[in-house]
Amino acid sequence: MLNLVNLTKKRRPALPWEKIKDMVLGKKYSLSVILAENKLMSKFNRVYRNKKTPADTLSFIINKGYGEIFLNSKNTHKKALSLFVHSLLHLKGMEHGEKMEKTEQKYFKKICEELK
Repeated sequence: MLNLVNLTKKRRPALPWEKIKDMVLGKKYSLSVILAENKLMSKFNRVYRNKKTPADTLSFIINKGYGEIFLNSKNTHKKALSLFVHSLLHLKGMEHGEKMEKTEQKYFKKICEELK
């Protein structure tokens, strides 16, 4: 299940959100995706990461089968797709590094091929 909440006045990127989520995390994983403006992303980045700039994305594991992703609405369609995959991999337990980058590229390529 996927719940998408748009807290902005912008149109959400036209992505197959649930299909991508299922591809990376599986169909049983429940996910909330929140599209937010710079102000909220700055506040959360300050609170959770002690950084003063707005985050592009933040991922929160709530429990084993549920997570939340906050995406900054300033991102382009392609960047939103890339950040969404990146965040999903964090929810899957991956940390930044070469393995994560390769896995991101694999999913990004697969998704782009399916979107054609």
